[in-house]
This record gives sequence, C-alpha cells and structure tokens, in this order.
Amino acid sequence: MALQQILVIDEGTTSTRAMLFDSNGTLKGSQQEELEQFYPAPGLVEHDASEIWEKTLRCCRKMVDQAGGADKIAAIGITNQRETVVAWDKRTGKPLCRAIVWQDRRTASKCDALNADGLEEMVQSKTGLLLDPYFSGSKIGWMLDNWPEVKTAGDNLAFGTIESYLIYRLTDGQKHITDASNASRTMLMALDGQEWDEELRTLFDIPKTALPSIVDCAGDLGTTDSALFGGPIKICGAAGDQQAATIGQACLIKGQTKATFGTGAFILTNSGEQPQKSSHRLLSTVLYQIGGKRTYALEGSIFVAGSLMQWLRDDVGLINFTGESENLARSVNDNSGVYLVPALSGLGAPHWRADAKATISGLSFSSKKAHIVRAALEAMAYQSHDLKTAFAGDGVDWQSLKVDGGMVANDWMVQDLSDILDITVERPEFFETTALGAAMLAAVGCGIYGSLEEATTMISSVDSYHPVISESLRDSRLSGWQKAVEQVLKG
Repeated sequence: MALQQILVIDEGTTSTRAMLFDSNGTLKGSQQEELEQFYPAPGLVEHDASEIWEKTLRCCRKMVDQAGGADKIAAIGITNQRETVVAWDKRTGKPLCRAIVWQDRRTASKCDALNADGLEEMVQSKTGLLLDPYFSGSKIGWMLDNWPEVKTAGDNLAFGTIESYLIYRLTDGQKHITDASNASRTMLMALDGQEWDEELRTLFDIPKTALPSIVDCAGDLGTTDSALFGGPIKICGAAGDQQAATIGQACLIKGQTKATFGTGAFILTNSGEQPQKSSHRLLSTVLYQIGGKRTYALEGSIFVAGSLMQWLRDDVGLINFTGESENLARSVNDNSGVYLVPALSGLGAPHWRADAKATISGLSFSSKKAHIVRAALEAMAYQSHDLKTAFAGDGVDWQSLKVDGGMVANDWMVQDLSDILDITVERPEFFETTALGAAMLAAVGCGIYGSLEEATTMISSVDSYHPVISESLRDSRLSGWQKAVEQVLKG
C-alpha cells in the first residue's frame, strides 16, 4: 500500500500544533505556536479563540506546504483540549468573547448549589460525570448569564468545544458538529443518548439551536474551504485529547489503561461497549464512536501535572527549564520529608475539591531547592496511586500502565511511577500518542485502514520500567503523602 499523508491538528492548552504523518505512523513534520492564557482573577482561566484559530491556520499552512499541497493530504484529524468552550457568531465564525478553559473554576458555586439540591446523582447517572466546574455545561450557562455579547446573540449564537470551533472555521461555517467523545465531556449528553439531553440543557438554560450536532469520531466530518490551503482537504477524524491518546496507545481492549502527563494528567481505562458507573468518583466517558457504535472508558482526572513544572519555572523561578527537574530530583537521595500537593486549581479525582489549595509541607533549613522540585515530581506518582486505588475499588485494577505526554520524557519520573504504583510502566518511543491517535482516526475515517485495530500498525515500540524500591519505602512515602493531602482537605 502506497503511503498517504495525514495532517493532524493537536490543539492543546498551552500550544497549538500541526503535525504531518505518513499512513505508517511516521512523523514527517511539525509546526507549533504557543497560546496565551489569561487569568483575570484567581480561579479564572481564559483563551482568545481568535488567536487559536489564527495560529492553527498558520501551522497547518506550513505543513500543507511541506506535504506538497492540499491534494497530497488524504485527511485531517483533530484532537483538542476538552471542556474548553467557545461562543461565536454563526455568520462570521468570530468569537463573541474569550473562551473559558477547562481549568476555570468560576462556576463552582453554581455546581455546589445544584449539588445541594440533590442533582448530582441524576447528572452522574446520565452523563457519567460529576457536578463540577471542570465540565462544559456550567461554563456555557455562565456565558449566557454574564456576557452580554452571548446573551443577545439570538439565533446567530453558536457554542462548541475547541474541535467544534475549528471544524466550523475550517469548513467556512458549513459544519457545526462535535464528535461524541467531546460531547460526552459537556455534561449535556447522556452516555446512551445520540442527541443533547433536554433535562440537562434545561439545568443550565442552554438553547438547543446554539449547540452542534453530535457525530462519529471517524468518517466524513466535512471538507475544508478551498481558499484556506489552495484546495479542499477532507476532515476525517476528531476526538478529545485524552481519548485520542488512549487510541494512540492501542488501548482498544477492555481493561487496557493509559496515563497522559500533559498540562494535567488523565488516566483512562477502556471499559468496553457499556458505560461503567463509578462508586469512587471516577468519570465514565465516551472513548470513541465509529459507525454509530460507542466504546466507553473510565477516567480519573488530575488537574495539575506539567503545568506544575511550568509554574515552578515561570512564576516561582525554581527551575530554568522543565528538563532541569530530572537532574535536581536525582541530585538528592530522597524528598527529605517534603511533600507538595499541587492543588493549584483544586483537586481532581478522586477528591473533586474545587476549593482545595496547594501546599508544600515538611520544610526545614535542611530543605533545598532540589527537595521541593523532587516533591513536585513525586506528586505525579502519588496522585496516580490515589487513582489506582479508586479504579481498583471500582473493580478495574491496573495490571500495567502505558504512559505518554510531555512529562514522560523525564526518565526519573517514569521510574518513580513504576516504583510507587508497583506495576510495569510502558512508555512508547514516540511520545506524541495524542496526535497519533487523531491520525489513526483520520486514517480509518478516510478508508486507509478498515478499523482502529488495523491502524495500530502506526504505533511504535515501547520501553518498559519495573518497580525497584522496597515495599517499606513505598509505604513510608505514601503515608507521608496521605497526611499531606489530609491537611489540604481539612482546609
């Protein structure tokens, strides 16, 4: 089979990228631009959707040129930061306001009020999600209540997550759609429903006319406006970033688990053709939908991972570049009793405490910069252990873990994960599994491969890490972490 080229848009929280793949999974080129995040007040996080569009378009054009023109690209696949919401004018495609980012906590009081009214059980039973500001529905409701540009847009109002907005712009307004994996993160779609749920829409008073149609993650999702790239290109794949990474790690069999350590950390286990309700505050979500048939996943979400390293670098000045953290962690024998609970935007699963604040505990005059940085890296393994315990409580213990994302370039951290979780951790030679998953969906959607199972030929080999520390040291470290978390939860 002759190799074909696939263009992937990987629109993250801190950057947007266009990546060019061959249909055998080889990365041929990549173009990236940073995105500015706005923090108007504590707990508020926003993006400029116009900036996202303009930078995405620039990156894509460079990759189209490298490919040899639009006619040399078989399909586009899109993967995106989930839960982030854009409101735009259907006539122009231009944003009506800033996008509200998934990390934003402004709707915490609204979610608390709905929870106090006893509505969380209804929401969880329908959507697999919890009543938390993390999800898109409450963000959309807040936009309608608080921003005049949104409130007065009437029939011209369009809402969507990032992939929905990009598809709208790429198709010059011909397609207002969202894929089922992203739709499952809005708190507005029942896991077993094909359309937006009336009861959930009413909860946040969201007009149905402003919402996109829900479609498959692979197939004919639209065609780009010829004026953008000098010719039309079919859009054939779309999925939220964590679902795409799960596909890119070939977790296609029930029980297989992956963890992505990016801005946040997200652990997903394939739960098969039936959604699984968690009794340990994990999330049930759509992993992918192809041909109208859904595969589901159980998910644990950690809000702060790579963003902690960014914070240590940019705002605190403890490191000069993120890679320095590994050298610092290796420069000391242990954490010297220092623990860092990274609740910089609340605590995610299994606690779901939007009000939690980050702490550094156990400091003394003997504490060095290296101890604090090491404690920050150790927090990745500790938070993952908390999730492993929750998954096991739901009957889905991990036998091994596949990891990816920018943070797993840190060999020390990956070994620490294996040590604390007491399981084998597998890391692919090619870290960018999120983009690869989107490429696999697009390759299936345009007919290069007949199924995702066939598309796994695009995946590279893996390195394995095995636990090496003693049980007593593991228990001691986890005991110190649990005490630190208890103090945070007490407030």
